[in-house]
Amino acid sequence: MTLIIIGGATASGKSALALDVAERLGAEIVNADSMQLYKGMDIGTAKVPINERRGIVHHMLDTLDITEESSVANFQRQAREIIDQLLAKDIPVVVVGGTGLYIKALVDELNFPDRDPEVRERLFAESESLGAHAMHQRLTTLDPEAAALIPEQNLRRVIRALEVIELTGEPYAASLPRDERSYYPQALHFAIRAEREVLNERIHARVHTMWEEGFLREVEELEAHGLRQGRTARAAIGYAQVLAARDGQISMESALEETIVSTRQYARRQGTWFTKEPRITWLEGTRPALLESLLAISGNS
Repeated sequence: MTLIIIGGATASGKSALALDVAERLGAEIVNADSMQLYKGMDIGTAKVPINERRGIVHHMLDTLDITEESSVANFQRQAREIIDQLLAKDIPVVVVGGTGLYIKALVDELNFPDRDPEVRERLFAESESLGAHAMHQRLTTLDPEAAALIPEQNLRRVIRALEVIELTGEPYAASLPRDERSYYPQALHFAIRAEREVLNERIHARVHTMWEEGFLREVEELEAHGLRQGRTARAAIGYAQVLAARDGQISMESALEETIVSTRQYARRQGTWFTKEPRITWLEGTRPALLESLLAISGNS
């Protein structure tokens, strides 16, 4: 039963490699990018267009409305159901995405602390009056390790960490087991290594291409369908900056530049996350070489 995981930083070439591998193996693809779960968030999340998927079945795309909150636990449950069904039919699976926690939750036996809607709503109400910076400072005081991993802009995750700390009385990191048993011990983990300068250039080009392909129109259309009511969706990189520009807080030129900067920062955090994963085999080189290296290592050449 073939299960291949492809992770890595934004703009490293994960999606293209996943398509190449899936096409060669006759596999289906399972998305592990938290923002690509949202319907309509296509250009800004670099979602592979339907006409470029080569007829390969993709799962865990467009599963949430923009007003809904994403949940690692829900992703874990839904994605595992799909993978288990495919593997039971001897259909190879390629999981691809840059959301490290989602991949870890998928392949390992992670348990998640309960939620308390009242605590969560109170914390969100406080954030609206105090601001994201103050909430992140509170997290820094209570759990410096979690604060170092969670960016201030990701208010939803800051609130979740504060919620867990309040409910458990322990640091957020302590709420997740550190020595997990693998749910899919047969999974083969890969990631693409790219030099920082190369990634930065790709991100710069990608964001400019987003603007050229109609990203501003996408945000406008999503706003008309409730984007501002979606706590998770509205905070996504690019979308948050364009909304700020539409509110007159910054210029649209600044929104573009801030999107580039935020994406580069996110890519660095992704690199840090995946570097700490000992199961990963790192791949380097051009696109054909990446494919052949992965297939050879996985025994599918």
